[in-house]
Amino acid sequence: MKEYDIVVIGGGPAGLASALAAKENGIKDILILERDRELGGILNQCIHNGFGLHTFKEELTGPEYAARYIERVADMKISYKLHTMVLDIRPDKVITAMNKEDGLFEIRAKAIILAMGCRERARGALNIPGYRPAGIFSAGTAQWLVNKEGYLPGREVVILGSGDIGLIMARRMTLEGAKVKVVAELMPYSGGLKRNIVQCLDDYGIPLKLAHTIIDIKGKKRLEGVTLAQVDEKGKPILGTEEEYTCDTLLLSVGLIPENELSGGMDVAMNPVTSGPFVNESLETNIEGVFACGNVLHVHDLVDFVSEEAAAAGKNAAKYVSNRSENRVSAANSEEIVQDTKVCLKPVNGVRYTVPSTINPSRMEENQIVRFRVGAVYKNKTIGVYFDGEEVLKRKRMVMAPGEMEEVKLSKTMFLSHPNVQSITIQVEDV
Repeated sequence: MKEYDIVVIGGGPAGLASALAAKENGIKDILILERDRELGGILNQCIHNGFGLHTFKEELTGPEYAARYIERVADMKISYKLHTMVLDIRPDKVITAMNKEDGLFEIRAKAIILAMGCRERARGALNIPGYRPAGIFSAGTAQWLVNKEGYLPGREVVILGSGDIGLIMARRMTLEGAKVKVVAELMPYSGGLKRNIVQCLDDYGIPLKLAHTIIDIKGKKRLEGVTLAQVDEKGKPILGTEEEYTCDTLLLSVGLIPENELSGGMDVAMNPVTSGPFVNESLETNIEGVFACGNVLHVHDLVDFVSEEAAAAGKNAAKYVSNRSENRVSAANSEEIVQDTKVCLKPVNGVRYTVPSTINPSRMEENQIVRFRVGAVYKNKTIGVYFDGEEVLKRKRMVMAPGEMEEVKLSKTMFLSHPNVQSITIQVEDV
């Protein structure tokens, strides 16, 4: 059985960035396993611009962004296997995979980085009544058909869900000559970035109906139309608010789910809010030497943040493999911290979750970024951070929405001032 220092599961933006960071931190024996025919993941079908503003300080398309990482992987001679499906990962870090060249094979890793990305929620999870006619696609599938295969799924389009992929596909279908009649969203707010609402809907005169959902699908062989209705605060359709739309295509943009079947199979502890693993300050799961990053950990809004997070995971995996004080900071810095235990982060009052969920002060860098999402739209609020009830940080935010990730930065100085802290609370507050 061949052994590698680090095996990265997934060759998308998270997998590429983590592998590069591990290589830059002294690990030579790295292998990326990718089930698709090429590296780059979902970026290869995202031909619109807007990528790389944080990472490269310029605006790139998805393929251009991916190409920069793929070229670096080639330059640094990091090994990878394409068309390779990982079937199982054991807690002792033995990976079972298969492809055409090697057949069924096993490899052992000293550390594993989970970077499998996410998938779209399908129609079956929505309980929409009606037959199953042709013409119903997830927004990502439609994006693949248009951008990669050169097919136009339909001419008259209704989109359910206002996630970023759905918003982007509203513009893309319009540019290809289709008529996008409406984007309906169950929640009273959009699930996408504000810039995408403006650039993809407002600029093209496409209506966005919030607090609306589809209650009926018409057509047996081919989609013929849908019925929209307004919903109440509990998400139940309101009688008398029905609207009929004729269409031949329905695109579903109703949420993304981290691909964690492999993670669950190896008994990684999962966060029910994010559907991704619980991780510590090093992005390490409850299984020692198994790290997670990118959309398999929690769904991101910007790929730049995926790359930043993945680079941290790769660096920490390299430290683990190199046995650098068991993934701790230098001994001198460790002595500064009295406490050497996990501090739990508690998201409350509008904060849905945090990544990481625990922090060991003796292992953290000088600054620890904590990312989170809020559960509703908030205006003129503040984010409050408390160490055992004592306020340590206050950050004013003019607008916060579930579609956009938030973050706070905790410094080592804060922990030095509170050497016996047991819990950290992060919450939304009035100004």
